[in-house]
Amino acid sequence: MKKIISSDRAPKATGPFSQAVLDNHKYRLELSGQIGIDPNSGKLAEGGLINETEQTLNNIEAILKEVGWGFKNVIKARIYLADINDYTKVNEIYARRFPTEPPSRIALAVKSLPLGALVEIECTATGDEVNDKING
Repeated sequence: MKKIISSDRAPKATGPFSQAVLDNHKYRLELSGQIGIDPNSGKLAEGGLINETEQTLNNIEAILKEVGWGFKNVIKARIYLADINDYTKVNEIYARRFPTEPPSRIALAVKSLPLGALVEIECTATGDEVNDKING
């Protein structure tokens, strides 16, 4: 699987992310940026930042499940925020999905996101195998 890399000669991670993650897997999955679109309605999740962030993570989880993986397979995440002041709140929600050995990560503010979204997350995941549906 993945191996968390940490050096005491570099700053400790200041949130739910690792300094680096060594990828030694056979399969690599690059997930496109996901925003908080509810797949049932086709619209952004209502209720603001918290609901959008939860839905964004639900969408990522659904894509990972298609190959038989979960958040434990994510080795790199990239978070784009419409407002950097939302960093702390998004971090709290994100941390619940990565309670141990979180992936390496970047979070930054951008001018705007598709459909007026408040948050977008893309990630890279790896694993030794995928489910039979993908291999078949």
